[in-house]
Amino acid sequence: MPYTESQKKATIKYAKENLKRIPLDVQKEKYEEIKAAATAAGESVNGYIKAAVDMRMEGGR
Repeated sequence: MPYTESQKKATIKYAKENLKRIPLDVQKEKYEEIKAAATAAGESVNGYIKAAVDMRMEGGR
């Protein structure tokens, strides 16, 4: 089933109301390191960074 225009509008509305973007600039070499670590962990780069932030906020290293 294709993604309908109303689904697209609902997704955009949800994002505007519930999400906040955090721009993150890293050097290309650092990104490749992060990407390799995320792949090795079976995660996306986004998920890997979010997990790292959560761990740091919980007092882990």
